[in-house]
Amino acid sequence: MIWLLGPAFVAAIAYVDPGNVAANLTAGASYGYLLVWVLVLANVMAVLIQYLSAKLGLVTGQTLPSLLGSRLSRRSRLLFWTQAEVVAAATDLAEVVGGALALKILFGLPLVIGGLIVGLVSLGLLVVQSRRGQRPFEFVVIGLLSVITIGFVTGLFLSPVDWSQTATGLLPRFDGRETVLLAASMLGATVMPHAICLHSSLARDRHGDRIAATRIPRLLRATRIDVVLALMVAGSVNIAMLLLAAASLPGVAGTDSIPGAHHAIQSALGPTVGAVFGIGLLASGLASTSIGCYAGSTIMAGLLKVGIPLAWRRAITLIPALIVLAVGFDPTRALVLSQVVLSVCIPFALVPLVSYTSRQAVMGRFANPRPLTATAWLVTGAVVCLNLALIVLSFTDGD
Repeated sequence: MIWLLGPAFVAAIAYVDPGNVAANLTAGASYGYLLVWVLVLANVMAVLIQYLSAKLGLVTGQTLPSLLGSRLSRRSRLLFWTQAEVVAAATDLAEVVGGALALKILFGLPLVIGGLIVGLVSLGLLVVQSRRGQRPFEFVVIGLLSVITIGFVTGLFLSPVDWSQTATGLLPRFDGRETVLLAASMLGATVMPHAICLHSSLARDRHGDRIAATRIPRLLRATRIDVVLALMVAGSVNIAMLLLAAASLPGVAGTDSIPGAHHAIQSALGPTVGAVFGIGLLASGLASTSIGCYAGSTIMAGLLKVGIPLAWRRAITLIPALIVLAVGFDPTRALVLSQVVLSVCIPFALVPLVSYTSRQAVMGRFANPRPLTATAWLVTGAVVCLNLALIVLSFTDGD
C-alpha cells in the first residue's frame, strides 16, 4: 500500500505555497486567532475535493481538463482556458514572488534576480519529471515538502501560543470587510483551482489510463489514505503559520509584509528560527512554481489539445511575476490579492468536478453515492457564497 502513496503529496505543495504564507501571516498578525476556523474548514474541504479529483483520473483515465475539452463547445473551451490561464498567472505570481522574497531574506538578492533564479530552478525540477518519470519527481517534491514543514513549524515550538484563544478561533465569525477578504484569500490559497485539475492528472499518470476495474477499489482506498495524510501535513503547516503570527507578531510594526514578518520572527525567536523560516519559504516557492507550471501544461493539453515545451510555458507564466517585482508593487499585497483571484476562480474547476464524479455515465459504478454528492455540492455552495460576499464587500463602502 505504501508504494501507492505520493500523488497527493505533490498536489499538497499547492496548499503550502508562498500565497499561504502571506495570507496566514497577515491573518494571524492582524486578527490573532480569529480566522483559525477558516483554515480548518478549508482543509476539510480540500480533502474531499482532492480525493474526488484523483478518483476522476483513476476511474476515467482522463484529466478534468480533458473531460471538459471533450464535452464543451469550442467557444466554451476557449473561455474556460482563458480563466484557467488567469489562474496560472495568479498562481505563478504568488510562487515566484514568494521565492524571490526568500532569496532576498536569505542572501540579499534583488527581487527580479531572485524571481529569475526561482523560474530557472523550477524548470530544472520539471525536467526531472519529464526525463526521469513521475516517481523521482514525487520524491524530490516530498523532500521539499519536508523542508517547508520544518521551516514553518519550527518557530511554533518557541512561540507563546494561547491555546484557549486557538479553541475560540474555531468558532466561525468575521470582523468586518478585511476579514472576509482575508478569509477568501486563505481559501484561495488552500483550495486551489490548479491543484483540483492537477490531481486527476497525477493519479492517472501514476497508475495509467487503462486500469482494470478490479484494481480500482484498492487504488481508491490507497488514494483516500494518500490524500488524508498529505493534507494533514499541509493543513498543520498552514495552521502553524497562523498561530505563529498570532502569538508573536500582533502589534509589531511591519508584520503586514513577509520581510517584516520575517524580521519580527527573527527578533522574537532568534536568527536560527528566522533562517529556517526563510529556507522554508524558498522551498515553498521552488516546489509550488514547478507544480503550477505542470498544472498549466495539463490544463492546456486537456482543453485545447495543444502542448508547448515546458521551457516556453515557464517563460510565459514567469513574465507577469517579474513585472510585478520590477515595478516595485508591494510583493506581500500582490501575494494576498493573487489568492483572492484564485478563490474567485475555484467554482470553475469545482462545479464540473463534482458534476462529473456524480454521474454514472462518466464514472459507472464508481459514481459518488448520494451522501457524498450532497456534501460535495454543499462545499461548492459554501465556496461560491464566500466569493459572492467578497465581491459585494469589495464594491461597497460599509463594513
